[in-house]
This record gives sequence, C-alpha cells and structure tokens, in this order.
Amino acid sequence: MNNPKQRREFLRQMALYTMGAGLLPSVLAACNNGSSTKEGKDSTNTNAGQAAADKTAKDLFFKISLAEWSFHEALFGGKLSHLDFPAKAKNDFGIEAVEYVNQFFKDKATDKAYLADLKKRCADNGVRSVLIMIDGEGEMGDMDVKKRTKAVENHYKWVEAAEYLGCHAIRVNAAGEGKPDDVAKAVAESLTKLSTFANTHNINVIVENHGGTSSNGKWLAAVMKQVNMPNCGTLPDFGNFCINRTKPVDNTPQGWAATKCLEEYDRYQGVTELMPFAKGVSAKTHDFDAEGNCVETDYRKMLKIVKEAGYTGHIGIEYEGAKLSEDEGVRKTLELLKRVGAELS
Repeated sequence: MNNPKQRREFLRQMALYTMGAGLLPSVLAACNNGSSTKEGKDSTNTNAGQAAADKTAKDLFFKISLAEWSFHEALFGGKLSHLDFPAKAKNDFGIEAVEYVNQFFKDKATDKAYLADLKKRCADNGVRSVLIMIDGEGEMGDMDVKKRTKAVENHYKWVEAAEYLGCHAIRVNAAGEGKPDDVAKAVAESLTKLSTFANTHNINVIVENHGGTSSNGKWLAAVMKQVNMPNCGTLPDFGNFCINRTKPVDNTPQGWAATKCLEEYDRYQGVTELMPFAKGVSAKTHDFDAEGNCVETDYRKMLKIVKEAGYTGHIGIEYEGAKLSEDEGVRKTLELLKRVGAELS
C-alpha cells in the first residue's frame, strides 16, 4: 500500500472493525484456527479423487469465480493492474467470472472511460463481471444518522458502476459500533434504503460476514429477516468468522496479521445460517495439506452445506495465505473446489 492516504484509510477501517464491525480480508489470516474434520477422507480414495479431478467446472453444481482480493499483494505492489485482472483470471486459471474489490479502482466508480475499458477487456476475454466488493465508504451501522445516510449514499455510485459492468451485486459490510441490537436496527435501515435504490438498477445488495458482530451468523441472518427484500442477501465467507481478536502491537498489516482470534463463531453453523439468503459464496483458503485439502476448513462439509441449501450460483475463490504464492494459492483452491465439488455433484 504505497499511497499514504490509502494506507491510513485501510488501517482506520481495520481498527474500526475490531471494535465490533468487520475485519478486512487481509487481516483475517490469524482468525482461521478451526481444524478440518476430514469427513469422508475423500483424498484417500484415489479412484474417486482422480475421477473428480478429471471433471471440469461445467460438471459442478455451482459456478466458479475469482475474487480480486486473492491478488491484493500484487495489486498493492504494482505488479498487477486492476484492468489486467479479468485477462489474468481467464488466461492463467481458465476462470470466466470475476469479483472486483473497489479498493483497486477507488476513484474510478464514475469514470465512464475507465469502466468502458474494463468492460471491453472482459468482453475480449470472455469474462463475466459478477460483483464489486465495497470497503471504505462509511459504516452502514453508524449510530450517527447523518454519517449513516452518507455511507448509504456513498454506495450509490458503485451500484451504478456494477450495473454498467454487468454485475449482479455489490458486497457491503454490516459495520457499526454499539450494542448488537442497535447496530442491527441501523444496518437494516441502511440496507433497506440502499436496496431500494439498487433495485431500480437491477442490482443485489449482499452482506458478507466480515468480522466483528457481522461474523455472528445468527445476528446477520436476523438482519436479513428485518430487511426482507428480494434483492438484499448475504455473501457467506467460509473463513470470516472472528468476532473478537487481540489488539495488534502496531498499526501495520504485519501487526494485524499477528493478532489472534479470541472469539470465533462456528463457521459451519454460520454458513448454514446465512445460506438461505445467499446470493454469492466466498471460498476462503489460507493453507493446504499434502493432499491438497484446506487446513482451516473442511471443504466437503462446507460445500455439502452449500449444496443442500439449493445454491447453484458462483463460488468465488479468495486465497489469503502466506505460505504459497498468490497464483499457486488460487490454483490450489481451484483444484480443491473442482475435486470436492465434482464428488458432490
């Protein structure tokens, strides 16, 4: 993060999220301490595993997309540009659907020439734009009415950008400081207003479990019931279930990554609670064992929950590990999704 202003905003958001709102994906690595139950031990069945590996994404009960945050180090480091992301998804991984993060084109939401360029690059590579993940536009659950209203209105430009790019949704955060019930009421009001606006643009507003109170599946599901609008839903993330964590020794990405989760919501329960409202799913990974299974999450158990919910939409790959390169981590996650998904299809 070379831009000082961008860095300050990034760190400010992380600090807010740890006080009861949501953690940005880059600081959630230490939150994933759950172990894989290895139900079924599918990796030991060579024939089944090989047959699954030979299948393509078209055989799966879901579609695969690639979340831009998987390359946040390359993007922040200037090794990859946002405009080149769709081509990379298609050419390097054969993935034909992408999920953007607004941090990587923060000042381009209303830049029609820039958006037209991005849209053309997608068309040229046969790539579909699925959604835009929005951060840094204010707290949807802010107790200050004026600030909350401003936060909602700050998202309008992203709704319009998403519509232009052909996305079906924008992802927002249910962030706010205060008592859970008070934050829930404020978030529900904000989501209702934003979803009403988004509905006129045929865009869904979806909320991710993103740290703090929003990582309580029961709480977020209750917010969805309060809103009760067809174009407002959830984006269950397999790994973002840390409700409370230790404070960092300093305000650096490294300092935040070294923190530990003090209270973690059960990820399988959380995803089960959020799937009835899901309009997207995020396949989070950090590390893999020798058989290519995710260490933190039992993907067979998790994908079974997704399938039993009747979900057939996109599951976005979001690799956040440190042991493998970003490219290798994405490739490992893709292989895992195809293998386990095919076995369940």
